Amino acid sequence: MKPPPQLNAAFVVALSIMLGCGLFAVFLFLTPQQEPGAAPAPFPPPVALEPAALSARSAVLYDPSTGAVLFAKDASTPRPLASLTKLMAATVVLNNTTRPLSEPVTLTKADIAPEGDAGDWNLHAGLTATLGDLIKFGLVASSNDAMAAAAASLDGNYLKDMNATAANLGLEHTYFLNPTGLDLTTETSGAYGSAEDVAKLAGAFFKQYPEFFELTSSPVVSMEASGKTILANATTRPLLSVPGFIGAKTGYTDLAGGNLVAAFDVDIGHPLIAVVLGSTEQGRFDDIKTLIAAARAAARAQTQTAGS
Repeated sequence: MKPPPQLNAAFVVALSIMLGCGLFAVFLFLTPQQEPGAAPAPFPPPVALEPAALSARSAVLYDPSTGAVLFAKDASTPRPLASLTKLMAATVVLNNTTRPLSEPVTLTKADIAPEGDAGDWNLHAGLTATLGDLIKFGLVASSNDAMAAAAASLDGNYLKDMNATAANLGLEHTYFLNPTGLDLTTETSGAYGSAEDVAKLAGAFFKQYPEFFELTSSPVVSMEASGKTILANATTRPLLSVPGFIGAKTGYTDLAGGNLVAAFDVDIGHPLIAVVLGSTEQGRFDDIKTLIAAARAAARAQTQTAGS
């Protein structure tokens, strides 16, 4: 006796539903599931880069918004800082000065002593420029005389303030012997610090004084001094064509070799800090570009994986 057609149809429908549910259950079982409450992968991700890809003795990629270190190469070893020191000198002057930035400051013989009688850009004792212009010229053109004069304008123990500020920022491997980073002797640098400390210092300076940090993204800088306009090229010119470049500070002495710290956007509105210490005069720029490219490649790969 054959079952009614209605029962056959009902049986097929029921069997189809059971098979469908079973397949869906198998799919759920085999598909990796994010645990409830699990945090998404951090962005940007850590950067996989062979240390030998860099000429620098020390390097770091640092996210100032989270404090995360995304790449490190001997990043905690103190090394000569050269003119990266000027980031701290500028910080201390801007933090502590009671003068308006528009107030004139007169250079003294002590300010130009590191460069000799001619000074850099023919700056000389008796020349007058505003405090703001001296800081700007010290950062963008890396003028030792200008930054020495800006620091001396504090009329106090600015080196004590520089080292106290380093301690307050948690820069455990950093100390300063002068405001410019110039070598004191053939064996002693004017300042020492680690790549990670420099990254933290640059991140703090960029956050507190972005208008000064971003000046370093200009190709030239000018300073009005005793009625004359002094022009100089920015020391960061090799980085100006890098997309997303925000600003940087260069440094070079015999003891330090080539140093460089740079801020760049790895994504819209998400800056990172890259630092290299102990590279060469040209190699520091190549090293920074390598770090920037590696950070962007890692971020791009993570974004593509998340969207697939």
